[in-house]
Amino acid sequence: MTKRSKLFQTLTENPLMAMGTIGQLGTAPEKLQQLMAMVMQNPALIKEAVDELGLDFAKVEAAKAQLQQ
Repeated sequence: MTKRSKLFQTLTENPLMAMGTIGQLGTAPEKLQQLMAMVMQNPALIKEAVDELGLDFAKVEAAKAQLQQ
């Protein structure tokens, strides 16, 4: 499993845990901020990435609901 696949799997299974996974990727904070801004402006990017990786988008929706509680 690639790091990218693992990250999206972690995001869908446990969104809060994903922050630790993101930190382990060694992405520069300014790059991460740019990425987050891009996703916030175009949330469909997450669905595209999940589809491309062959993951279940319903799990993304469940994770989103979990974060909104």
